[in-house]
Amino acid sequence: MSEIIDGNAVAKNVHEELAAELKNISAARRPCVAFIRVGEDPASVSYVKKKGKVAEEIGIESRLHVLPETISQAELFALVDSLNADDNVDAILIQAPLPKHLNERDTFNRVRADKDVDGFSNANLGFLCQEDSRAFVACTPAGIVELIKRAKIPTVGKKAVVLGRSLIVGKPMALLLMQKGMDATVTVCHSKSENLKEICAQADILIAAVGRPKTVTADMVKQGACVIDVGINRVASNETKSGYRLVGDVDFDAVAPKCAKITPVPGGVGPMTVAMLMKNTLTAYKRHIGK
Repeated sequence: MSEIIDGNAVAKNVHEELAAELKNISAARRPCVAFIRVGEDPASVSYVKKKGKVAEEIGIESRLHVLPETISQAELFALVDSLNADDNVDAILIQAPLPKHLNERDTFNRVRADKDVDGFSNANLGFLCQEDSRAFVACTPAGIVELIKRAKIPTVGKKAVVLGRSLIVGKPMALLLMQKGMDATVTVCHSKSENLKEICAQADILIAAVGRPKTVTADMVKQGACVIDVGINRVASNETKSGYRLVGDVDFDAVAPKCAKITPVPGGVGPMTVAMLMKNTLTAYKRHIGK
C-alpha cells in the first residue's frame, strides 16, 4: 500500500514554523511582499488571493498591484523598478502568465536578485547552478525538495527522472536533485525524448511536470518508486458543480498501488509552492534587516 504524501499538512507545518520564527524577530517593520498581477485572468486572481491570505496568516505584509492588460512593457518595468528601489519591500512576485505582448523573461530579469523570491531571474538561476547560498530557488521545485526531505525519501545515489524541462519546474528541479546532499543521478525527459516509458520505469524518484493529464501510466512506473505529481489540469466532470475536476500529470488510481510514496492532486505539490514563496520572503526580509 502506497503512502500518500499530504502536501496540505506539510505546508501547514511550514506556515506555523515561519510564523513562530517571525515572532522571534525584533525589527521596526514586518516582512513585505509585493504582488504584481496584469489583467483579470481567473486563475491568476485566485492564485494571488491565496498567496495574500497565507502571507497574512504568517504575519507577512502583502501589497497587490493590479495592472490593466493593455499596460506597456515600459510601464511594467517602471513599477518593477520602483519596487526594487523601495527599502520597505523585501520580495517581488510577478504572477504569470503575462499577456502575450509582454516579455516574461525580460520582466522576471528586471526584478532585483535579492527580491526575486520566485527564483526565475537569470541571476538566481545562475546562483542555483553554482550552488551559491544567495540563490532563491523557484518555489515549486523548492517545495518538492521539502516534501522529499520530510517524507524521508532517500535520494543519494538514486535514479531520479524529471518529466519536463521548463525554467519554472523541470530545469531547477534537476539542478536541485544533483546538488551535494541530494546526490541523485538525474535524467531529464521532454516531448522529444525517445524510449520514454523505459526511462521512467527505471526511476526510483519520478517527478512529472508536463502539464498534460494522466500522462504517466502504470507501465511507466517501477514497483516501489516514489512519484511526485506537479500537474494541475482541469478535465470535464459530471460529478462536480463546476463541471470540471482537477487531475495531475499522473494516472493516480492506476499508478498509486505500485508506489512506495506518491503525491495527490490536489493537495500535494500545490500547497508547497505557496509555502516556499513565504519561506523565500522571510529569508529576503532577514537578509535586508541584517544589512
